[in-house]
Amino acid sequence: MQYVIEFTGLMAVFVILLVAPGADFALIVRQSIVHGRRAAFITSLGIGASLMFHISYTILGIGLIVSQSLFLFSLIKWAGAAYLFYLGIKALREKPLNAADAEKIIQTDGEAAKPQQMAISAKRCFTMGFITNALNPKAVLFFLSLFSSLVSHETPAAIQGIYGLLIAIVVIGWFAIVTLFFTLEPVRKRFFALGAWFNRVTGMVFIGLGIKLASQQAH
Repeated sequence: MQYVIEFTGLMAVFVILLVAPGADFALIVRQSIVHGRRAAFITSLGIGASLMFHISYTILGIGLIVSQSLFLFSLIKWAGAAYLFYLGIKALREKPLNAADAEKIIQTDGEAAKPQQMAISAKRCFTMGFITNALNPKAVLFFLSLFSSLVSHETPAAIQGIYGLLIAIVVIGWFAIVTLFFTLEPVRKRFFALGAWFNRVTGMVFIGLGIKLASQQAH
């Protein structure tokens, strides 16, 4: 019963923060619109794996070391900000799809039928999801504070690992729902209709998130 109460408390806090839009959400939306359902879902698996990474080092106590080291915190912060800048600039430089290409992608949602410049591998999708979440120092502080305040020191590491696995599954499930919505044909057509503006807006969102992350202070 103690473990059920602990996990319920973890999920109650985590779910509230999960639905708040951030870099992960922006990435899944862009993957859904530009590359389709398969790419977005694989990206969500990368995000889920990254959460397990955060939870693993939190359980091992490494998160405490990072949170107390200004150098390590800053290193992760600037690496994360640089990656978000990279995603933003890349989005800004991408050419908008023409009507024929957009219709082909919507109808097939398959890598083989996409224009060459829009093709993306499963490995790259997974890596994008993993890195976007992993290089976020706020996640270090979040999981450290969450587990420290809601999980007993007497809870075995294996049980804490199960907590983390279930949280990762919930995250993947949430982003699967987001993916399903943004890959609906009417939704994708509306975004494709924006043409170059979609790339500009999503590019600026990533850059804005990078600036916000760069200004994050360790507490």
